[in-house]
Amino acid sequence: QVIKCKAAVLWEANKPFSIEEVEVAPPKEHEVRIKIMATGICRSDDHVITGVLAMPFPIILGHEAAGVVESVGQGVTSIKPGDKVIPLFVPQCGECKSCLNTKGNLCSKTDLGTSAGLMPDGTTRFTCKGKAVYHFLGTSTFTEYTVVHESAVAKIDSAAPLEKVCLIGCGFSTGYGAALQTAKVEPGSSCAVFGLGGVGLSVIMGCKAAGASRIIAVDINSDKFAKAKELGATDCINPKDFSKPIHEVLMEMTSQGVDYSFEVIGRTDTMTAALACCQLNYGVSVIVGVPPAAQKITFDPMLLFTGRSWKGSVFGGWKSKDAVPKLVADYMNKKFVLDPLITHTLPWTKINEGFDLLRTGK
Repeated sequence: QVIKCKAAVLWEANKPFSIEEVEVAPPKEHEVRIKIMATGICRSDDHVITGVLAMPFPIILGHEAAGVVESVGQGVTSIKPGDKVIPLFVPQCGECKSCLNTKGNLCSKTDLGTSAGLMPDGTTRFTCKGKAVYHFLGTSTFTEYTVVHESAVAKIDSAAPLEKVCLIGCGFSTGYGAALQTAKVEPGSSCAVFGLGGVGLSVIMGCKAAGASRIIAVDINSDKFAKAKELGATDCINPKDFSKPIHEVLMEMTSQGVDYSFEVIGRTDTMTAALACCQLNYGVSVIVGVPPAAQKITFDPMLLFTGRSWKGSVFGGWKSKDAVPKLVADYMNKKFVLDPLITHTLPWTKINEGFDLLRTGK
């Protein structure tokens, strides 16, 4: 039956979240209803608030979480009530072109780029004050209960601490995979990472795990350098400390540029700088940050003509349903740490304070 619970509803852009009572419909065929136990906040959620990522309103945001299955719809066989799970904003249907290709991970069932805000059948499972409320990326985790499609949920180790592994639902996996899966960083190589938020720090962890010998962290907030070094950065530089463009600084530091660069901010100027700072013939630059809507990049095509590769990476290139349980197992086996990525733990009624902390770089 319908569950009444609390959710953080965003009624319109550039307004704070409003904690409301919502009705969450039971799961339909091939759907799963989850009790959310922990959720992280991500810049991509903030992009919807500021209008950079266009979505319909009212909406329940959130896409990085972990929880426990409350009930399942007809035909769901892989998951049962009581299972610990992570919702997947990039599903894995196993049938589309990307899912069937070994190189692909961006399932066609994802809501990323379509901004429909609806379940695969074109309807919503949330109502508030008699109004339909939209879903976000097929996950919507800023609520006590949510409904996701069976292809958009991964069953994980029942012993996993949900308040930590929720980060594997987006931030950690996105950064770590950008280094290991998308760029395929090699031992002894040099890397530059632009942006030291949770995802940027996870890129550093991935570069270190891959055996990179030099990892240069770039951010305009020097307060972030200590943690970057703790996680594996060998050098930290602040573009504000230099009078010349940052790509020139990096070129000089590395004699001819880095082997791999990562843009983990979501700004077009830093995307071009990251491309320009990698080795002109075999350098690889990866765009990890969500690009701003309605902005275009203008750059000198000679940057690519000489042989550089420019790549994008969604969810770190992982096939979500396959990779998430393995990443959780790796965490349980202490292959990587998540604690340094968690700066604050708030009761979720203080979600607006959480976003203020995100915006101030804290």
